[in-house]
Amino acid sequence: MCVCCCGSTDSVRLVHGSSRCSGRLEVRSNQSWFSVCEEDLDLNDTQVVCRELGCGAPGLLQGGLYGEGEAPVWTSELQCEGNESAILDCRRSSSAGKTCSPGTAAGLTCTDPGGVRLVGQPSRCAGTLEIQHQGHWRPVADNDKRWDLKSGSAVCQYLDCGSAVSVNRTDNSTRRPVWRVSAPCVKLTSGLRDCVELHDDYKRSSGVDVVCSDLLPQPNISLSDGVFEVYQQGFRVLVFSDFTITCSVRPQYPGGSFQLISDTEKLLNLTLPAVNHSAHFLLSSMGYAHRGNYTCVYHVDVYNHSFTSSQSPALYLTVGGSVRTNTHKTPTMHLGQIRFFYVGSYSH
Repeated sequence: MCVCCCGSTDSVRLVHGSSRCSGRLEVRSNQSWFSVCEEDLDLNDTQVVCRELGCGAPGLLQGGLYGEGEAPVWTSELQCEGNESAILDCRRSSSAGKTCSPGTAAGLTCTDPGGVRLVGQPSRCAGTLEIQHQGHWRPVADNDKRWDLKSGSAVCQYLDCGSAVSVNRTDNSTRRPVWRVSAPCVKLTSGLRDCVELHDDYKRSSGVDVVCSDLLPQPNISLSDGVFEVYQQGFRVLVFSDFTITCSVRPQYPGGSFQLISDTEKLLNLTLPAVNHSAHFLLSSMGYAHRGNYTCVYHVDVYNHSFTSSQSPALYLTVGGSVRTNTHKTPTMHLGQIRFFYVGSYSH
């Protein structure tokens, strides 16, 4: 998930969601963005929002689902009929001085219609471009050699995969039917499927291979092989003990390396090669200077490029002179297994 994954137009956007079709709803008025109260929306309104964003039907509307944000509250109330193509086409009523109750800034999830994918590689952010049109998945033809990094980046952005680092032509050796897509059209709009040209299918043509920058999944970080206990803020380890921090990543590409980074007084920055998609960092003689947050980053060279993952969730360690009898010895504790785990700064 990105910090601000965002599906947007000039007048409406969904921010801080898990995809371009989910997030906190904000509308634009007088060159500024405003949040919307959950109570001011109905099914007709959300249908228009999802349609304008190029997403599927609204699936969930819940206040506070994606945070409150800092945007002021929109003082207008939508009165859509449900068949409009954009919220600017809807009637609106105004309520001066309006505020939302805490926890009611509208969070909206629309179904993602899909329709665009990269296939044939271990990552969903690399592969041969295919588009679903008229109920059929087909590769995209590039007989005119017009696809470049700009049009490829439109594909990557649509898939929440960052930007394109390479776009290449590939032979359609299987002789599958293909779609022709206007590359100049793609450069001007994120509506990729709107750029499909309804000409006769090409049985023999060149396709498009795209590699996006956000190729790698977020790595995991865990603590093992030491004496420690679980706190709400993180883990408390025994002073002067040895312990192991493990970095791992979902199997995708062979090789690569992991970088362990800390914000401690020691300012650790260690690198180990990946073995079976993981690396084990043994830290000896745990001292008070080791207190702080630890994160992992994964690096790998593929497709003639060097890729770096986003940072793992932070693992917070503090140090104690003794541990209670409910200590854990040698198990591996993953952040995702601790529902009450809090990631953040922690002061003594």
